Amino acid sequence: MRLGWIAAAMVLLAQAAQAVKREDFKTCDQAAFCKRHRQFGEKAAQETQTATAYAVVGGSVHLDQHTLAAVVENQADGVPLQVEVTFLASGVVRMRVQEETPLAPRYDDTQKHVLRDEGQSLVYARGEDLQLVSEAGVHTVSYDGSTAVGSNATFSVRMTERPWTLTYLVDGKPSVQLNTKGFFRFEHLRHKPEDAPEGEWEERFGSWTDTKPRGPESFGMDIGFAGAEHVYGIPEHSSPLSLRATRGKDAYDQPYRLYNLDVFEYELDNPMALYGSVPLMLAHSADATAGVLWLNAAETWVDVEHVRSGLFRRSAGVDTHWISEAGVLDVFVLPGPHARDVFAQYAELVTPTPLPREFALGYHQCRWNYLDAADVLGVSAGLHTHEIPYDVIWLDIEHTDGKRYFTWDAAKFPDPIAMQHTLAQDGHRLVTVVDPHVKHDPAYAVWSDANARGLFVKARDGTDFQGWCWPGDSNWLDCFNPNATAWLGEQYALDRYNGSTTSLFVWNDMNEPSVFNGPEITMDKDAVHHGGWEHRQVHNVNGMLYHKATSDGLRARETPALRPFVLSRAYFAGSQRYGAIWTGDNTATWEHLRASVPMVLSNNVAGIHFVGADVGGFFGNPDSQLLTRWYQLGIWYPFFRAHAHIDTKRREPWLLGEPYLTHIRTAIRQRYRLLPYLYTLFRETSLTGLPLLRPMWVEFPRETSLFAEDSAFMVGSAIMVAPVTTAEAQSVRVVFPSHEVWYDMHSHAAYSAPLTRQFAVQLADTLVFARGGSIVPTRERRRRSSALMQRDPFTLYVYASRTGSASGQLYVDDGESYDYENGSFIERDLIFANATLESRPSVRTDASGEQSAFAAAMAAVRIERVVVVGLLRTFTTATVVEGDHERSVDVSCGDTECTIRDPAVHITNDWAIRLA
Repeated sequence: MRLGWIAAAMVLLAQAAQAVKREDFKTCDQAAFCKRHRQFGEKAAQETQTATAYAVVGGSVHLDQHTLAAVVENQADGVPLQVEVTFLASGVVRMRVQEETPLAPRYDDTQKHVLRDEGQSLVYARGEDLQLVSEAGVHTVSYDGSTAVGSNATFSVRMTERPWTLTYLVDGKPSVQLNTKGFFRFEHLRHKPEDAPEGEWEERFGSWTDTKPRGPESFGMDIGFAGAEHVYGIPEHSSPLSLRATRGKDAYDQPYRLYNLDVFEYELDNPMALYGSVPLMLAHSADATAGVLWLNAAETWVDVEHVRSGLFRRSAGVDTHWISEAGVLDVFVLPGPHARDVFAQYAELVTPTPLPREFALGYHQCRWNYLDAADVLGVSAGLHTHEIPYDVIWLDIEHTDGKRYFTWDAAKFPDPIAMQHTLAQDGHRLVTVVDPHVKHDPAYAVWSDANARGLFVKARDGTDFQGWCWPGDSNWLDCFNPNATAWLGEQYALDRYNGSTTSLFVWNDMNEPSVFNGPEITMDKDAVHHGGWEHRQVHNVNGMLYHKATSDGLRARETPALRPFVLSRAYFAGSQRYGAIWTGDNTATWEHLRASVPMVLSNNVAGIHFVGADVGGFFGNPDSQLLTRWYQLGIWYPFFRAHAHIDTKRREPWLLGEPYLTHIRTAIRQRYRLLPYLYTLFRETSLTGLPLLRPMWVEFPRETSLFAEDSAFMVGSAIMVAPVTTAEAQSVRVVFPSHEVWYDMHSHAAYSAPLTRQFAVQLADTLVFARGGSIVPTRERRRRSSALMQRDPFTLYVYASRTGSASGQLYVDDGESYDYENGSFIERDLIFANATLESRPSVRTDASGEQSAFAAAMAAVRIERVVVVGLLRTFTTATVVEGDHERSVDVSCGDTECTIRDPAVHITNDWAIRLA
């Protein structure tokens, strides 16, 4: 038996027996480049003035069209660095730094994988709209003294020569500051000296040696957010929404680490790296919001320090220190100045989350593993028997023939196509897992074909990289080889993936990549990818490229293409384009239930919108109360899946008995009622980049008491959720922000804000409130799946503001194709004012042939009920005007709402309902 196999088996046993082993993962002090930069920053911070050795070479600054160029040099080593600052029409500014004449190329394709259209469609400012003023070693570029596109603020960038710094100013005030603390350090590529310093050309961690053949090539820089009170983002970490400091009082003892890793039973309130990395940070104060995208796929560490004004600092703010091991320094400054501006600016760069398949918003039932086809169909029947709607049932690794992906265990699943057809009769889909490791087995056709084509990652000696994962000895597809990703996509063709149908979708797990016998449970950094690039330079984008290849493969298996659904565990900036992600292997504890909220919110702030946590916790056995509360929270995750480890007890909802079954069923039904609202929210996100789940500060940016709130949250702009996340809770404190009225979505009781109130709760109770001034569309008829709801009528809930008005939207398309891109959709603006509800086409509705055809197909779908909440008077009738037709309908009013039953207006038409 191979020693690697034994070592990996020991790792698995240890993982199964206890929580995360910290010694398996590096600290900053154990990552030589991080230690060097952090010590450099500590020394610079002790100086009363900026101590940077970098200065602009005289006469090198010039503005050419939309790019400000300069040469910066370290006075100690004399190696010139090329600095390019480019200006986008939106006000976003990009700064890139690398050697002017590098000894060897640096990896620079991260931009190709992340930016919209590989960066080719970025809209730059016109040269005539930029003005450069240079005076006494200070160079200022302004957007012609006026405003950038889409903003009411004035933007300018100031570069100083000695010391070299860059400051972004909004309305003349510093907003984002680069190298103003003097932490910039750039390790230029060099030949290996005979007396190479420890850790620069070879580095050991445990029993592994990283040969580092290129030597040191890291860089770091301080980025300050002037006036900011809180910073958010840079997922994935199990930390609070408002990022805790890593320097100063009450700080973590380590920087935040961005390095995709398989961390078994991760700890909470910790800056350790987890499964995904999005190097996007937002800073916020009551006056402004700004952001930074640090576009680098190598291992990255980020220090955070909250600072106050003092002797050597004119204003308070948040200082950060970014450190990356390799690549090109490539940073985007997103100036805002409002949160919605920052989300739009980021969306312009990377493309926001596209509309998913509509079924993917439903309930997903999963565990490792359903035993066989009879078990799968039995679970489906159990959900039907207990009248619990669901859309997808999942199969983990045990469904395969010996962990050989794209195969089935013939004894357990003798006819997978028949099983899928049975599920599809009620609108259900199946998801199977396909991991990136390929079992090393010459008799396995998938491995044999990939091996013959030379599609695997290479070890440093040029042989195929080999490690250990679920199947045993495995190789890994090289996702940076376009032939490999094209080949992977082809494996999903219906005639290649035997036993698959168009109702089968895919789950990419373990794609950090997880290597059980590798350093830090991942791939060696000196492994070699297509083009000769080391794994260290591309690690964090690896999982996204596997995710993309799977998504592309599912899209290509049908003509015309339909929207795919792919879940991935590893992710990076841009992963939102390819499917959903989840927060990884959590645990069935109340602490993990609470932590899921800031983790999902942090991802949403960072543009990863379609995200959820495993309902019930992956590890361990939740008691009935915890599982019930998790469902009551989980229905609000954008991605809603229950999942459990193979060693846990079965926990399908009916196994809990009463009253838990009733409470869980009620929660899941609530999710299905609100699918029209959620799908409409996805439409908004796909256009604007706005989060689906929103921290309270996003909707209430001047409410300072909410800046660190990460228990309650907003679902879009209309719904506030205050989940119960403690055992045996008797009450929950709810803060109603803004000078608005809020309505309990169950009882329609009204609460006038600003108000803080303690609510008594029992297990059946969930605290969900509609914001006055909102209209929420629902579908009330109970079905087994979302597919069976496609022609159901809608109900509109109108929650009146203090002035008696409200607005909202309803968006409908076919839920599966890309026809909406050509106008095949219905999008209605809903406006309530002066006791009249109107439906109008949105500004995006185009009277095209495609739109007309889709409207004709949906012509029979109507509004069957309107509920108006919060009116100050009662009504008995309403006049309905639709086209040339006018009719009167009855209105019934109670203490809190008025109901118009079956106004029989259609979602495709303009209409008005006047209460009288």
